[in-house]
Amino acid sequence: MSKHQTAVRDLESIQDFIRWTYSRFRRSDIFYGHGTDNPWDEAVQLVLGALTLPLDFDKEFLDSRLTYNEKKHILKLVDVRINQREPLPYLLGEAWFMGLPFKVTKDTLIPRSPIMALIQNEFQPWLQQYPLNILDMCTGSGCLGIAAALTFEDSSVDITDLSDAALAVAQQNITMHEVEDRVTAIQSDMFDGLSGKQYDLIICNPPYVDAEDYESAPEEFHNEPELALTSGVDGLDFTRKFLTQAGDYLHDNGIIVYEVGNSEVALQEAYPDTPFMWVELENGGNGVFVLTKEELKTLQQE
Repeated sequence: MSKHQTAVRDLESIQDFIRWTYSRFRRSDIFYGHGTDNPWDEAVQLVLGALTLPLDFDKEFLDSRLTYNEKKHILKLVDVRINQREPLPYLLGEAWFMGLPFKVTKDTLIPRSPIMALIQNEFQPWLQQYPLNILDMCTGSGCLGIAAALTFEDSSVDITDLSDAALAVAQQNITMHEVEDRVTAIQSDMFDGLSGKQYDLIICNPPYVDAEDYESAPEEFHNEPELALTSGVDGLDFTRKFLTQAGDYLHDNGIIVYEVGNSEVALQEAYPDTPFMWVELENGGNGVFVLTKEELKTLQQE
């Protein structure tokens, strides 16, 4: 009898499957970091997600028995998670960001940007005016731009991406969060599709992983779109071009909020005279900086 047949026969309840999944995860070498950081939370999210149950599901019903098809579905997801190292949000088709659900596919990065903390604090103390016009570049699932729109309820937000497939997912999230009247998805290669536009706030979580970090990253990251992760040997190909153009798309008191992660060191070495304002992130993470229009204009003149 196969291990799947044994599991289907011996495991009955939601609780049984959470415990069994937890044991499988503990014996595996999977990487956590796409929504959870430990095997227990990963097991709970997988089982409840597979059953389309909320994470605050009433514990009194954990003894509920599963149907044969429900059991088979969970077993399949566990196998793919372990053997193919597929990140859990892709298996469930959903990720959570800033307490909000977002549809995700393998065409989008899984939402996890530390810029979330800045949105929650309304970009204080850097933002000098209410941002009536916001741009979220390299939007992927649309999570940053949509979260910003929900935070600044009088703002108009453009979200852009090079990938049409990613924008199709972002459009679904725009509809799900009912912000169609204020959030517009635009296909654009950096600023190419934004001629004549200017913004009070530009948010960008671009590809910035350098070649060495990408090569050594856990397999889970190699299941995400490489286009959205890598940007040349030092991770700064996109950033160099962005910094020469961004100032033209900001209003006078506007700012950019930009993430470069571990490429922070390479960026400071490449621009030793640029006064990057590195943000201390409340929830962890690194490599997020703020620049003003004036500082960007100085860069463009160099």
